[in-house]
Amino acid sequence: MNQPQPHDLLWGMPAADLPGDAPAWAVQALATGQPVVVRRAACASGWVAVGVRGQGREQRLGVLMRVSDIQRQTRPEALRGAGEGAWPALRALASVAPVLDASGLAWGPTGGVGYQLATGCNVVHGASDLDLLVRTPQRMTRAKARELLDILDCGPCRIDVQLETPAGAVALREWAGMARRILLKSCHGARLIADPWHVLESVA
Repeated sequence: MNQPQPHDLLWGMPAADLPGDAPAWAVQALATGQPVVVRRAACASGWVAVGVRGQGREQRLGVLMRVSDIQRQTRPEALRGAGEGAWPALRALASVAPVLDASGLAWGPTGGVGYQLATGCNVVHGASDLDLLVRTPQRMTRAKARELLDILDCGPCRIDVQLETPAGAVALREWAGMARRILLKSCHGARLIADPWHVLESVA
């Protein structure tokens, strides 16, 4: 098993490990064998911060899972060719796949599309966006980011991309923009930085 990373889907968390005041929908989700989603948060060794997902955006619960309980793990890049469908978000995934594959970077769907492809649960609908993760261990120039965004903005729905850098994640849309500083999300919180690949050199 790989070290769990943000947006990975993990199976195996017992419903009994939920807090005593956990909502019924969260208990049902785990009791029926649904996965949890790894989230960005610091926690003690042997634990991983995860989120339980329900049917709508309002049904999200942040909890901790024992690493020893993980029975199965799926990363976003394992889902990029998992299926197609009539909804705009699923059509968008099929249309951008060749572009992202050609980039040579590891990538995959997250959010509702990734969850549906991994579980078979119908959570995608006509107004769903497509959320993507692109792993960028090496610096992507802002010009390259703008070029990629221009292509993705031609899709059949809104496409939101997170660039996963060694220091954390930034939005492609922000990195492609003109702002001097952009928001970096990491397990230690969020902060404004000048360059996510050179955080120590960024303006505080």
